[in-house]
Amino acid sequence: MSDTKIWKTDGFVADDPWRIISEENIPQAIESNAKILVPLHLYLELSDAERQPENTGVIVLPDDDVSRLEPHLQYLALIAVTFPAFNDGRAYSQASLLRSRLGFGGELRATGDVLIDQVPLMLRCGIDSFAVSNATAIRRLAEGRLPGISAHYQPSATPSSATGSYAWRHVQQSAD
Repeated sequence: MSDTKIWKTDGFVADDPWRIISEENIPQAIESNAKILVPLHLYLELSDAERQPENTGVIVLPDDDVSRLEPHLQYLALIAVTFPAFNDGRAYSQASLLRSRLGFGGELRATGDVLIDQVPLMLRCGIDSFAVSNATAIRRLAEGRLPGISAHYQPSATPSSATGSYAWRHVQQSAD
C-alpha cells in the first residue's frame, strides 16, 4: 500500500513518521528510536522500557479489547483502529470507547478500508487521522469535498458544531 496517504482535517500529511513494524523488527526499531506501530498483543508484551511513549503506538484489530489499553493510554501518542472492510463497524465502537469512556487524548487513526462516505462518521467517533488508499477518497479529500451530514440523532465523541442537532446534548462543550 505504498499509495496510502495520511489525511487530517487540515489536509494531507507530507511525511508521516509512523511505521508498522513486524514482530521480528521491534527490537531494532526501538533501538533506533523510530516511531513504530505494533499490534495490541505485542505492545502488551513489551517491557516498560521498550514502551517509549513518544515513539510507540498501537494497532487495534477489530476483535481486540481496547479496555486492555486503559493503564497505558497516557503513554500512547497514537492508536490506529482497523477497518478491514467497509461493512465492519467494530472500529467505530472502539474509537468511541477510547475517546468517550477511556479518555484517550492522543491521535486516533483509521486504517484499512477508509472510504469517503465514512469519514464524517469516523470524525464523530473521535478519529482524527486517516490512512487513505482508496483513489476516490484521496481525490475528494484533496478537493475538500467531504460529505456532510445534516442531522445527528446519536451521541458523538466530538463536540457538535450544529446547535440544532441532538448530539450537542450528549457532549460536554468546553467553557471557553
